[in-house]
Amino acid sequence: MGLAALLNASCALPRLHRVTVQQGNVITQEMVDQLKPGMTREQVAFVMGQPVVRNAFDDTRWDYVYTIDVPGSFESRLLVSLYFSGDELDRITGDLAPSPSPGEDSAGGEP
Repeated sequence: MGLAALLNASCALPRLHRVTVQQGNVITQEMVDQLKPGMTREQVAFVMGQPVVRNAFDDTRWDYVYTIDVPGSFESRLLVSLYFSGDELDRITGDLAPSPSPGEDSAGGEP
């Protein structure tokens, strides 16, 4: 092995390890399926956890955001917003919605 090859081999920079970055509240379909209109804030927090970000000017809305970035593979972002009327859950919007209950037609008609 020549001197130049030896120097190049010994001075090779190590590859950088890029870590997976997860931020926010973990949100799963199973968690969202447990949510029902009329649940109290305490019951919602038991299922979903406390939202990481809260709007100081609007306490009727809780936003749950979850992002994951796996370098070189994929990036994903989920958002679920919960709206309260008083102390009770009123509606759910976002990337995940509660699955229809067994016997419940997704079109809203009779089973």
